[in-house]
Amino acid sequence: MDKKWMAKWITDRRFYGLKPIDVYHKENEQGRAHEHKAALHNHHMLVRKSFVLPEPPSNAYMDITADDYYKLYINGEYVGQGPAQGNHYHYYYNRFDVGAYLRQGENVIAVHVYYHGLISRSYNSGDYRQGLIAELVSEDGCIVQTDRTWTNAIAREYGASPIIGYDTQFQEHIDGRLIEKGWRLAGFDDTAWLPCWEHLADDHRLFRQPTPNLSVYTVKPQRVLAIEGGYLLDFGSELTGQFTMRAKGRTGLKVEIRCAEEQLPSGRARYEMRCNCTYSDTWTLSGEEDELEFFDYKAFRYVEVLANADVELHTESFAAIVRHYPFDEEACHLESSNPLLNAIWSICKNGVKYGTQENYVDCPSREKGQYLGDNTIITHAHAYLTGDMRMFRKSLEDFALLSARVCPGLMAVAPGHYMQEIADFSLQWPIQLLRYYRFSGDREFLDRMYPIAEQLMMYFQCYEGPDGLLHAVNDKWNLVDWPDNLRDGYDFALENGHMQGCHNVINAYYYGAQQAVQDIRQALELPLSADDPASRFRTAFMRRFYDSERKLFVDAEDSSHASLHANVLPLLFGLAPAKAVPSIVRLIRDKRLSCGVYMAYFVLQALAVAEEHALIYELITSDDLHAWGTMVREGATTCFEAWSKDLKWNTSLCHPWASAPIPVVIEEVFGIKPAAPGWTKVHFSPKMPDTLQEVEFRFRMPIGEFRFSYRDGRAELRVPDGVQVTPS
Repeated sequence: MDKKWMAKWITDRRFYGLKPIDVYHKENEQGRAHEHKAALHNHHMLVRKSFVLPEPPSNAYMDITADDYYKLYINGEYVGQGPAQGNHYHYYYNRFDVGAYLRQGENVIAVHVYYHGLISRSYNSGDYRQGLIAELVSEDGCIVQTDRTWTNAIAREYGASPIIGYDTQFQEHIDGRLIEKGWRLAGFDDTAWLPCWEHLADDHRLFRQPTPNLSVYTVKPQRVLAIEGGYLLDFGSELTGQFTMRAKGRTGLKVEIRCAEEQLPSGRARYEMRCNCTYSDTWTLSGEEDELEFFDYKAFRYVEVLANADVELHTESFAAIVRHYPFDEEACHLESSNPLLNAIWSICKNGVKYGTQENYVDCPSREKGQYLGDNTIITHAHAYLTGDMRMFRKSLEDFALLSARVCPGLMAVAPGHYMQEIADFSLQWPIQLLRYYRFSGDREFLDRMYPIAEQLMMYFQCYEGPDGLLHAVNDKWNLVDWPDNLRDGYDFALENGHMQGCHNVINAYYYGAQQAVQDIRQALELPLSADDPASRFRTAFMRRFYDSERKLFVDAEDSSHASLHANVLPLLFGLAPAKAVPSIVRLIRDKRLSCGVYMAYFVLQALAVAEEHALIYELITSDDLHAWGTMVREGATTCFEAWSKDLKWNTSLCHPWASAPIPVVIEEVFGIKPAAPGWTKVHFSPKMPDTLQEVEFRFRMPIGEFRFSYRDGRAELRVPDGVQVTPS
């Protein structure tokens, strides 16, 4: 463990005696669906500890974690929340400096502990592991720690509620009449509360969270409009967090809160959202002055507050409690002479900002979980936007340390008990690891993660045919692209468990992974293979998929269809012969972005390999339907899951993996790339389009700040002291 805990893990007595189970599959050995006690779904527990200090210490910190999640208060003041999700055998705790919250005399620690109870992408839950462990420590030693002297009660205001999204969240129907008012304050009478149970056989292994605690702050709406029955609020941009307000009315009167990413044609909030979430919650008033506090977070821009005319709604109290990973707006900034480029940059930046929570999330509404393949794009964009490599590193560990224990070929989602496997995503992990090393220069981490990369490659070797290509990788989903109607007619049957034969995309990713692992070996100065397996693979790939007459690659063996996907990836990963490059570029020029937003990242990267920088910029800023400009025209403030709201039946309007323009513009248009690990050397070779007259751009890396300017046809890059600039 990361530290030796003095405290004991405490839990609600309703969980005491229930044996924790490892939930890795939705079905047990007999094939029956795993059934969890419904009474313990959406379980909110309130925990308190009062103590007396003769005088407050000048320095004090609190180490705390809970399963599944907590919010911490000291003497009524909010301190923080967490932890980042993890499996019980590698579970995170947070540390908070709390000296400023302590005072002479009686103090109280109050913790709201939440157990989700469902197997999903958002929480590592459904396993009956629930509770809290904490220590308050000063320079003189431990002040207080969790044990049976702490008291707890069930938060009765949360009743049975419908599920939102993919089992990732419950609606919050809050009954203000049942709230334990004042429970966070010293002097509250908790004599009727129960002592916490000490879980002496708890099996969590605790490690300090390697990323900073969430940034939490208040934002007021930009517009408040009176509508029939209440008010419509517009926060001006999609954000992530909870809505809060105050109201007063007779006991039992209700207020309905509807949150939405967009408006209906009528102007009302579309709370039955296209992303398969219904953001409608009811708040029952106590008869006194009430303050609304939701626990979980949503992704929204608009809020409707609806109530009976007898309810006094305090409009000045309307606000959002925003939450996301710390994000310095000044770390990375772009201003250009192209308003569309500026707008595209803004929605991509906001998508990454609000789509980075305790981990990167596929979307902050429906899935709320971290997908391995998504991180190829999100980590690339987030690194430039923040210069912060801690989340990047943690994301690699999440899959290496957590999901590899379940499957050496890696899971598609981690952390989380939701079992999904996507072969395309697994094969991108070595590529992400190599990029992390190039950005951070963290050789120790690369060395530690290298065995996971080798293990991954060994896992996929069992699917190799005599020619070295992968055949029928049936234990994992072969994605190609999503949604399936944006695969450009990819001509291979992708039904899991029934795939026969050999297809292009999975093998192109396999080769890309092989090359990344080879580069990692070189970086670590490890012996390289005496033979040349890459050459044999290229020969087999060409024989199987290359149409020499058209100079294009086909989708699969026995197929004559040449999709965008089947040609982009061979070009990107170096499988395409030089004579095929012009044909592939013509194909891309003709098909444009006839793919999903996810695959567009790889299309743009492949064009960079072909030195087609003008086409890169054209596709990013085009007015095609399949382009980021469509999102801008449809009112996006964060990047969408699909090019247009109507191109997917359940489109989310905040998907951070749709942020490809950020790294691609920096590296392939402005021409700035690391030339040595940790940015000690930089390649600088701008490829500025004729239509772009002026640019002012800056970004930050751990080594320092980089500034790029372009004006009157002249590009200049200023770098931190000691950084060497070379042409690429």
